[in-house]
Amino acid sequence: MTTSLDDARRLDEKDPLAPFRDRFITPADDGLIAYLDGNSLGRPPKATQERLNSLLTQEWGTRLIRSWSEGWMELPERIGDALGEAALGAAPGQVVVADSTSVCLYKLLRGALALRPGRTEIISDRHNFPTDSYLVQGIADELGMTVRWIDSDPDAGVTAEELAAELNANTAVVTLSHVAYRSAWIADMAALTALTHEHGALTVWDLCHSVGSIPVQLDTAGVDFAVGCTYKYLNAGPGAPAFAYVRTAHQESFRQPIWGWMGAAAPFAMEHAYRPAPGVRRALSGTPPITAMIGVEESVTLTAEAGIDRIRAKGMALTEMVTELAQDWLVPHGVRIASPRDPDRRGSHVTLARADAAELSQRLIEAGVIIDFRPPDGIRVGLSPLTTGFAETWRAMDVIRGLTATGGT
Repeated sequence: MTTSLDDARRLDEKDPLAPFRDRFITPADDGLIAYLDGNSLGRPPKATQERLNSLLTQEWGTRLIRSWSEGWMELPERIGDALGEAALGAAPGQVVVADSTSVCLYKLLRGALALRPGRTEIISDRHNFPTDSYLVQGIADELGMTVRWIDSDPDAGVTAEELAAELNANTAVVTLSHVAYRSAWIADMAALTALTHEHGALTVWDLCHSVGSIPVQLDTAGVDFAVGCTYKYLNAGPGAPAFAYVRTAHQESFRQPIWGWMGAAAPFAMEHAYRPAPGVRRALSGTPPITAMIGVEESVTLTAEAGIDRIRAKGMALTEMVTELAQDWLVPHGVRIASPRDPDRRGSHVTLARADAAELSQRLIEAGVIIDFRPPDGIRVGLSPLTTGFAETWRAMDVIRGLTATGGT
């Protein structure tokens, strides 16, 4: 039986995470039926607004430059440790918050490649997010390396069989996304990492669509390096800094290519020669963006309080409802569910595909249902568990039903 609006309301009433929705800034009446794009940009937490006000009036406004020695210098590692505990399955001293996703990924890829001298190949997914693909191409061009592309199923993701077919003695690094940005396919991180290690290569994982939405176990899976953004499910704000994970076993030999004073052993000694800091701090380069990092800290606190397992359970329930409604309402009108049907293999978004998806996406936004379009034919329905309810999602799907039934007119 198809979920009814009353069923969705009852799910909201029983939802243990429902109170968290009131802890985010939501306009009283902005014409929205549903915001289903939290997988691209999360809503702002009220605590972040309060903390930013405090930063302006107290830490920056009153203590001024003294705040650097009163806690600001330690923020990249302190927030990193908190994030590692709350959502990444990473023991302290392995996660640091710094730079954009692209810059962090560049550092990790170059650092990982340097640990495998003499090897000449990088493996990645042809359907990975463009930044990842561009960086891989650019680094390969810089270093004269070869890229072996896995042609994964766009409605799914990379499998162990596909990776095994590309691995060889020349493989230096394998870089993949834990959750595919198009389909929401969850890769078997532990299995793919173990397979990579059997060939003597290293892994660099992109966690942008998994961090804050599904549990990640970096230490247990044996991951070497990982990177992820904080402005999606972590709700840290537009352009908020990314994080880098460097496994303890690699830290003393890890050398990233952007040598900056914040990653030096003694920043204020003003030494001429670069000496990398001990531990994961050597992944830093320039001055931490304190105003942006405040958003990361507050959002990590919210995630820890909610609990990543409860977040995952709600995300699965929301995506199950969407796929059920899509099957009953949308598939008869030519829509393809371009995400895994197995909830254990699906992250917290569902992609609906149809040839006129670009036009439909615009009409949905105009109708008050905020989603996003991903070429060539995908409408992503993002279901951020801390800020998205069942009833609003049901109403949004009803709007999608109406527009798909009329061909978007």
